[in-house]
Amino acid sequence: MPLSSIALIVLFALLASLIQRVSGFGFGIFIMTVLPHLLPSYAEATALSGLLAIVASLGPAVVMYRHLEWKKLLPILITFIVVSFFFVRLIAHVDNHALKQVMGGFLIVVSLYFFFVSGRIHLPPTAPVQIGMGTLSGALGGLFAMQGPPAVVYFVESCKSKEEYIAATQWYFLIGNAAMSLFRADSGFVTQVVLRCWCYAMPAVLAGMWIGSHIYKRIRLPLLRKVVYAYMALAGLISIIL
Repeated sequence: MPLSSIALIVLFALLASLIQRVSGFGFGIFIMTVLPHLLPSYAEATALSGLLAIVASLGPAVVMYRHLEWKKLLPILITFIVVSFFFVRLIAHVDNHALKQVMGGFLIVVSLYFFFVSGRIHLPPTAPVQIGMGTLSGALGGLFAMQGPPAVVYFVESCKSKEEYIAATQWYFLIGNAAMSLFRADSGFVTQVVLRCWCYAMPAVLAGMWIGSHIYKRIRLPLLRKVVYAYMALAGLISIIL
């Protein structure tokens, strides 16, 4: 792999980790705007994203564990794991270029949703909502390594404090990405290239977590999110065109 590609992976791993540490989600959404264009296959891009996301979630998950409410987490998490298993298997049978274009459209839709709609939708933490959001999250996670948006919508509504929200999202991403990484490894997506890139980028993920923890209380979160959403829309448009 060219040095320039490795440098981009390291840079985006740092930025994705920083974004997740500040806002509680966004690692997969941000880093998957570039990984499919750098890795040999789309499946390997999802595998690398998931392995790096485990590292990004581990620290905050452990720190916030005492705020975790398992009864709010388990139904959506179990649904997610079951559904993601089938969609991870599906990737091997879909054209890489088609997946990139679908991912581009998804990025645009998600960016528009968070720009204009997210504050207007309120979902009660009921069993049908948990299963529905877990199913949608599992499909998006298995196909695009972007399981965050449906889960975030659910946790924002069900969690009573910022600490509980961080605990729920980080444990959801930690366990969910660990499960999908096993599914991807079983499907042959965790290749030597993926493991080498993971070793290169892991220090950057840790650095992003450290930087994010320091700016968490200083940065205006709404501004950061708008910049990220605008970037997502642009990256989605580029994925569709290229």
